[in-house]
Amino acid sequence: MLTDLLPSARRHVLLLVLAGALLLGLGPAAQAEEADDPVRLVIATAGLGWEDISAQRTPQLQCLADRSGLGAMNTTSTTVVSTQVQGMETLRTGYRGLAAQAPRSSGIPAPPMDQWEQLPVATVEIDAAGPADPAPGITAALAAGSVLQVDVGSVPDHADPARAQELAALDARVGRVLDAAGGCDAPELPRTLLLSVAATDPADPEAVQRTGAVASRTVGLQVAMDTAFPGQALTSGATKQTGVVVLTDVLPTLLGSHGATAEGLVPGQPFRGTDHADPQQLVLDRSQAARQVDAATVPALGSWFALGVIGLVITLVPALARRPRLAAVGRALITITPLALGVTLFASLVPWWRAEHATLALTGVIWAGSALLAVLVLGGPWRRHRSGPVGVSAALVALLLLGESATGSRFQLSSPLGAQPISGGRFYGLSNHLFGMVLAASLMALLCLFAVVRTPRARVVWTVVVGGLVAVVCVAPSMGADFGSMLATIPAFGLLALLVSGIRPRLWHLLALGAAGAAAVLGVSVLDWLRPPEERTHLGRFIDELLSGELLTVIVRKLAQNLAMTTGYPALAVLMLLAVIASVAILLPGRIRWRRLAQLDAHHDAAYGVRIALVVGTWVGYAVNDTGPVLVAAILGIWLAYLPAVLPDPRPTD
Repeated sequence: MLTDLLPSARRHVLLLVLAGALLLGLGPAAQAEEADDPVRLVIATAGLGWEDISAQRTPQLQCLADRSGLGAMNTTSTTVVSTQVQGMETLRTGYRGLAAQAPRSSGIPAPPMDQWEQLPVATVEIDAAGPADPAPGITAALAAGSVLQVDVGSVPDHADPARAQELAALDARVGRVLDAAGGCDAPELPRTLLLSVAATDPADPEAVQRTGAVASRTVGLQVAMDTAFPGQALTSGATKQTGVVVLTDVLPTLLGSHGATAEGLVPGQPFRGTDHADPQQLVLDRSQAARQVDAATVPALGSWFALGVIGLVITLVPALARRPRLAAVGRALITITPLALGVTLFASLVPWWRAEHATLALTGVIWAGSALLAVLVLGGPWRRHRSGPVGVSAALVALLLLGESATGSRFQLSSPLGAQPISGGRFYGLSNHLFGMVLAASLMALLCLFAVVRTPRARVVWTVVVGGLVAVVCVAPSMGADFGSMLATIPAFGLLALLVSGIRPRLWHLLALGAAGAAAVLGVSVLDWLRPPEERTHLGRFIDELLSGELLTVIVRKLAQNLAMTTGYPALAVLMLLAVIASVAILLPGRIRWRRLAQLDAHHDAAYGVRIALVVGTWVGYAVNDTGPVLVAAILGIWLAYLPAVLPDPRPTD
């Protein structure tokens, strides 16, 4: 039987691989421009956001913004809230500081290395925050051809009543520095970077680093300007997002402008400029959305998820589930609830953060989008099949998540469940929780499809096609760029293909699937590594680490981060215990007397095989990712949310 199935499957896989290869080189970062002028002046401050800058409040800063490329900059450090002490170290080392206080699993070299020593010119540090006039020192250093780092002080937290006065004083200090360098409007002004290197500059930095005790409004994206890109929005290969950069990008920008390179690998990529109609409005939007999205997400999503809770109560309480009309309502509510997950990634299509009541605006966007999809799911011809609406709903969730990544991750930034630029964990592609949702939704869609597609050949073909699509989008550098996803996708869908074909899996089958996943992700990583350094994703940078002899260090660091997340947070430890129990329960329904799930297996011969693939994909994904608990929670959360809608109605004796 397997030999009959292979030709068709091979054709589908070949087509998917070719499509993926064509898409490897595509991405928005390719349109960005680089600068040739050497950086001569770096002005550093802290606590300065784009909400602070205007022609009325800060005329000097606005003057510099008008002739610069603009970026909303992530300054995340090794602690909850970044401080100026940490940010100033990051400027010199290229790593998130402070190295002396970073956990061993962070991968930050200790002791820190001053990478400015790699510059071919002298460097000078000037303190312009005090009463002394910095002009003579700036003029002399620029005349000598040196690179200057000028500290102009900081502004206090938004809750401080003296903030407006301090902001005006900061603007005046920046003006004096610019005047000493030739003047803000002067054509001879050297290439200048103005950077707010941290969210705050507290009187007791160590207390903030220990407790994160700082006003919540302080934590936000910071100002970044580069005069080499006037009228453009800044981006970098690290973010691949227009208008967003990372503090660790500054060192590669500085060194690269002088033709120098860092000693060893550094995580950042040089600043580049991209055309935009209104860069300052863009970075302001990025900042406002990032600041408000966390507070708005829970009520916006929670209000829609309440429908699912009602549906679960109806379908899981036997007395209610035995009433046909009420049970149908419960299944419908369960079916449409996960649709909001896909809608959230596209919420930024509507600028909800500009509304007076941002939470209500985001709630309206999610409800409107989810309601439109719900009409499609519940009103199509597939509603005649018991599992049809559930299958379509799951397929839509998977396709929306994959589609957003396939188009370059242009919508998820600061959307609920999307990449959050303030946290700085990831700025594009499929994060682990998104991959978990894709895997769970794809397998649920196949489970529902197999209720009507009953021949082994057709089931294998559908499994290969869906698995190939998930694999290509998840791992392609211009799309999902998720290293660990391939290591879980091929074993999960490969095992499912064996199970639905009627072949009993052997140990060598499982080993071969694991090896195929590793070979595939390494192959894609090499292709990514062959691209220019500024266009590589972390897939290509993994090859850099491999060639530099850091493979073992990377593996140990990832495992340590995974274990630390599992054991360091009591809530996640409990969640992992519940996940183990849930995995056992869905595989052994007869042993625990889960009669409705056992009845599903009796009527649906592929249901058990799909659940085996789900459990295998879940725990392989947990093992190969540094945030495994998040992935496990996403997979089992979606699966257990959909499952009651496909279970048979309870019998009178249940």
